[in-house]
Formats: sequence, C-alpha cells, structure tokens
Amino acid sequence: MFSLQGIGAFLLLLGVLVTVHELGHFLVAKACGVKVLKFSIGFGPKLVGFTKGETEYQIALLPLGGYVKMAGDLPHEELDPKEASRGFLAQPPWKRGLIVLAGPAFNFIFPVLVYFFVFISPHQTTSTLVSSLDPGMPAALGGVQPGDRVTSVDGVAVRSFEDMRDAFEGRFERPIPLVVERDGKPLTLTVTPRKTVETSVIDTVERGMIGVYPAPFPPTVGVPQGSAAQAAGLRTFDRVLSINGVHVADEVALYRELNHLPEGTPLKLVVRRMVPVDAGAVTGAMPEVVEATMARQPGTGLAALGAESSNLYIGTVFPGSAAARAGLQAGDRILSLNGEKLESFSSLQARLSTLKEEPFTLSWRGADGAEQTQRLTQARVEFEDVMGNKSSPLILGAARYLPPSADRGFEDKVSIQYSPGEALRRASLRVPQLIAQTVKSLGGLFVGTVPLDQLGGPVMMAQLAARTAAMGSEAFLDLMGAISINLGVVNLLPIPILDGFALLAAVWEGIRRRPIPVRVREVANMVGLALLFLLMLLVFKNDLTR
Repeated sequence: MFSLQGIGAFLLLLGVLVTVHELGHFLVAKACGVKVLKFSIGFGPKLVGFTKGETEYQIALLPLGGYVKMAGDLPHEELDPKEASRGFLAQPPWKRGLIVLAGPAFNFIFPVLVYFFVFISPHQTTSTLVSSLDPGMPAALGGVQPGDRVTSVDGVAVRSFEDMRDAFEGRFERPIPLVVERDGKPLTLTVTPRKTVETSVIDTVERGMIGVYPAPFPPTVGVPQGSAAQAAGLRTFDRVLSINGVHVADEVALYRELNHLPEGTPLKLVVRRMVPVDAGAVTGAMPEVVEATMARQPGTGLAALGAESSNLYIGTVFPGSAAARAGLQAGDRILSLNGEKLESFSSLQARLSTLKEEPFTLSWRGADGAEQTQRLTQARVEFEDVMGNKSSPLILGAARYLPPSADRGFEDKVSIQYSPGEALRRASLRVPQLIAQTVKSLGGLFVGTVPLDQLGGPVMMAQLAARTAAMGSEAFLDLMGAISINLGVVNLLPIPILDGFALLAAVWEGIRRRPIPVRVREVANMVGLALLFLLMLLVFKNDLTR
C-alpha cells in the first residue's frame, strides 16, 4: 500500500510532467496564432477549472496525462469563417510541426532546469578520500595510501568519488597522472588503470579501474591450510576485533598496531566469527566472539598473523552460474586467471569483464588446501531488483566475501555546491546522455535486447516517486528529470496518437505539398489506439507482477 506521502509525490511528479509537456504545445500554439480552446491536466470529468480569455483551463479526474484542445484540429471540424484561419490544420506545415514538436522539446528543456537546480544546490556526496585499497591493483602499485584524498585525474579536477570514477572513463592501459593530497600537501603519482567493461541492456562503458574504495574495510582474515593462523585456531572470514586489548577498527589500524611490534611478540587476538545456524528451512549466521593466542609472524599487516587478506576468498556462489557448475564453493580462494596470478577480486572482475563469452582457465584452492584448474566460460544469471526488474548479466557467478554492512565503516562525505556556470554545464551534458540511453533502451525493446518486462506503468512510477521522495528532494528531482526525458523520447515515436506521427504528417505535407489522405489518417489512428491499448495492458501486467 502507498502512504499519503507516496501518493502525493506521485501526483506531484505526474502533474508537473504533464503540465510541462502540454505547456509546450500551448505556448507555441498561442505564438503561432492558433486558437486554444482548452488546456487540461488529466482526462475525463472536470474537477476544477476556470476560463480566461478564449481558453478554458481545468484539472480533470484521471491524472494519467493531459491535452491541449485547439480549434480546427480535426479534419471535418467546422469553424466560424472569421476564425477559420486560426484553426490548427489551417496552419502551414512548418507551424504545425513547431506546435507538435514543442511538447517533447519542453520535456527535454525542463530537465536541464531541474538538474541545474540539483547541481547548484549544496548536496552531500561521497568524497575522494581513499579509505582502503586492493592489494596489487594500480593505485597500490602507484603509491596511493589510505588517507590520501584524490584531487585530480589526468588533469581533470575531481570533487566526489563519482567524479573520480567518471574521470577514468576511456582512460586505461596507459600511465595516468593522479594528484592526491597527503598530510595537507599535493603529491603527484602515476597509475596505470586496468581496463574494465561495464555492460548493461542499455549500454557498454569502458573505464579504468585502480582499486580504491571510499569506505574502510574491516580486517578479515583468509587462513591457508598449515598456516600459523590455522594453528592458532583462526578461520577464514574471522574479523579481528582487538590485538593485545587494542581495538582494531579497520585494516589500516591493524597494520598500524602490528607494525611496531617485533617478530615473536606474544599476541592475544579477539575475533568475531559468523557461525552458521539452521532454523528449519532457513539457514542463517550468528556472531561468536573467539580468543586466540599466537606469536607475531614475519611480515606486515595480516601476514604478521600468519594469515592473508580475505580479498580473493569467495563469499558467495550464485546457483546455476558457471562457478557453481565448476564446483566453486564459499571459502575457496581464487589463485590465477589464464595462468596469471591475481592480486585481488577487483582484478579478477576487471579481466573477466573484457572476456565476455571467451573461455578462460581459472585456478583456485579449496578449503581443504587442494588446488584445482578448470576451463570455464561466463554464463548469464538472472537477477531481480527490489522493483521487480529482471536482468541477466554475463558473469562467473562468484563474489568475494563482504562483511556485515555495520562492519564496513562510513564513507567520508563532502558538501558540494557548483557555480551557476558549472551547474549549467553539467546539466546540459547530463540531458543528452539520458536521451541517448532512453533511445538505446527503446531500440533494445524492438530488437529484443531489452526484455518487455522492463516496461513499467503508473504503479511502477508511483513506487519510484514514493521511494525517491523519501530519499530527499535531490533523488526526487533526478527521477522527475529522467521520466521527463522518457516522455519526450516516447512522444517523438512516429506512432499514431503520439506527437511523432503528427510531426511526420507535417513533414510529409511540407515535402509532398499535400496532406496525408484523411482515410489513411483515420486507419492509422485506429491502429495507434490499438497499439496504445496493448501497451497499456502490458505495462499494467508488469506492474501487477511486480
């Protein structure tokens, strides 16, 4: 059930977007001298309204759309001879084209305004502070340290973690200058990002990966067979809580605490272990605090505990995936890909993203210490998000272990407010990107790369409106801009009933010097209504399924 706040958010979202679209038609029609009889938000019986001049303005009962009624917009409509020249169909093709195009155009212009206010307003976002790194990845190899704050990538200033991630789009497999702030002073480092390919049903993006994270990672151990850690009673995925009574908040604190202790120093460890618990048909895990004693081992960090990072240990294997069919299990450790040693799970994912359906050789070590090597090929696994949208990405089907979210620490936040010029620049760049994504999505629906069950109707829109409204004004405005662009693109499709067909008719007449025959228009309108009805049935079915 939707709350009153959620219903209000949905009505506000829909009301604003319908008003924007119809306002485009209305203003340009007025500017072209066309008589506008009615401006309606919603369909059906009038709820409230008033008349000003020659136009009636109203809000109708059904809020799922709106319309602008212009004089003479039907072929057989009779007009007063004195106003015949003010009818819509009496206008030259270029004027009719402008009036029709104005609705979708306003749907594209409006998001620029929306995103301008989003960018110009102060908002909290994740900063560029590096809280943890993947071992062996470009950032660690290039000298980046936890606590560094990235200020520029390849000469491009970055203020948020998203900025930094976007700056690596198209930048990989070559040295990239990275400026960080360390101890209050700028320091220029060089990293060579690894190529990763992010593929969705809409788009494919190639970007560089350097292996940095905004949240600190807790010290979680990987325990090889025959190690000093195993002899002390430690197990893989144990989370170190304290060393000799000193609390260890994250991996950085663990390194700091162990590095000043000489080899052979007695260590008293307190760790938390997640113990599997069966509760009928459900299997869960309960935390258990365990103590262990050992002598400090050679090396730094986790090596000083006779352990290794849990980074390459598998935490989850997805049923039906290539990993599951190969026999990979939680607790196994990935060793190499195509004979090349791996340093982190991120490096594994980066290499797999470029292979797609190409076979590869994977080596791993089981919990019993035995090593295996198999020839594998990534396979599609179906996932469903909280909104009921399904996707089938091409993946190995094994994910690294992630500790409970409460254990992962907090991301450093920063308040950002862009100048008017920068806000306008970012808004102007974002809208074309979203238009391109929407066009690709629609194209994918026609060629079958985007499944039809991805379509949503009023229920899905109401769910999104309620959810984003609860998240704050920025998320709600972001949704409003995205849906406005979707409405603009869809309305430009050359399908009867939509603006795109009316625009096509105006262009046709402008080129052929005669209108589309009335009978053809009538048949096309009937076909358009049938298609619209079928589309409505489909989206309502998807909404009910969700």
